[in-house]
Amino acid sequence: MLWVTAGAVALGFLIALEIAARLYGVPGPIANQARELVFPPKSGFLLYAGMALLMVVLTWRQRFIAAGLAIGIDVVFLLVRWALDVKVTDGHPFGNGALWVVLGHAVIAVTRRTGRERVLLLKGVGLALLLVAGRKTGDTWLLITSKTRPAVLDQYVATADHALGNPSWLAGRIVRATGPIGAHVLDFVYVQLAVAAVIIALYQLRNVAVERRFPRHHLVRTFLAIGLLGPGIYMIFPVVGPIFAYGPGAFGTGGGHWAVANLWPDTPPPANAAPPVLFDEVTPRNCMPSLHTAWATTIFIHSRKGPRILRYAGTFWLIATLGATLGFGYHYGVDLIAGVVFAVTVEAAMRSLARGWDRSGIQLVVHGATVFAALLVSYRYLPTEMAEHPWVFGPLLILAMTSVIHGYIRATRRWEPKAVPVPQPEPQPELV
Repeated sequence: MLWVTAGAVALGFLIALEIAARLYGVPGPIANQARELVFPPKSGFLLYAGMALLMVVLTWRQRFIAAGLAIGIDVVFLLVRWALDVKVTDGHPFGNGALWVVLGHAVIAVTRRTGRERVLLLKGVGLALLLVAGRKTGDTWLLITSKTRPAVLDQYVATADHALGNPSWLAGRIVRATGPIGAHVLDFVYVQLAVAAVIIALYQLRNVAVERRFPRHHLVRTFLAIGLLGPGIYMIFPVVGPIFAYGPGAFGTGGGHWAVANLWPDTPPPANAAPPVLFDEVTPRNCMPSLHTAWATTIFIHSRKGPRILRYAGTFWLIATLGATLGFGYHYGVDLIAGVVFAVTVEAAMRSLARGWDRSGIQLVVHGATVFAALLVSYRYLPTEMAEHPWVFGPLLILAMTSVIHGYIRATRRWEPKAVPVPQPEPQPELV
């Protein structure tokens, strides 16, 4: 019933976004996903990552067959496009096969499976489709933010960022100094964040095919919850980011006369919390909080239980994502602090939901939510004071974030099962 309810809610949410997108004259997440059955997909890597999530419920023989079918279908699509002289200019030339395989397993689950096997296979299909649909949902949400929130609060956030020393301006100059190699590495990490999450999730779900059940808590649950809740904050706190509000825009295409000034990344902005400014109806208001930081934080958290190579990968992905979000001018430093607090709070809530709510879980979630709300209020109503007293508010921001992290570590250590020593039999006296 829980999965049926979750599926019904997700479907209703997708339909609502589809209707909202149609009102603005563009296709929504359902139409965009259906389009990728035939046309080149936006992210072929993501579709194959979704298929990999499905494979956790399959046997090894079934996995090889599914992978072979996906690759074979993609080869057919490539040959047809080549024969028709269709150029792939927007998207990837592969990925259609993975989507067809996922949908094919949904049909198999309904028509050829029964009982627990049907439920298990449908769960695998659901995870795969939720991952790929999450990308389309995010794109639609970003469109809605740009259409419904004409004014942005960047000047408030940029002023508050003085308390941290304007890290986006510093990171932007560092990335520019590294040249194209550093920029390409960070861009790959930034774009393929969902693929990194799938790698961690595959390790966590490696025993599903043997145990025939999913673990109570895994990375994908938190990943999807962050993607569902985060855009709602965008509607409350619309911010476009320093490269748009104070620079030329991403790849030199944005900004223009909408920008407050052309300062990023050479000159820090003035500490002037002016009223909200009007911006274009194209640039997403997707900065507060930084969801890339939130997702990278959850990847880091869930990689801690893996082998050494996964722990190193989780650490690298977190550091590189922080560098990309700041170095490309997509976020301010205070966005990242809010993103970390948001991620830890959501992770605590999802773990408490899986294990059962208790006093420590409720306290942790309430504490994280309170700190997150306090951060947003301070960015909006105390930015000038934060800029004038950076040696006071800077450490306070770090301390607030650290308090949530520390509370999470303490609580989760108590939640870990304790090893019970095996009682040793008492030595018997020797018979003389």
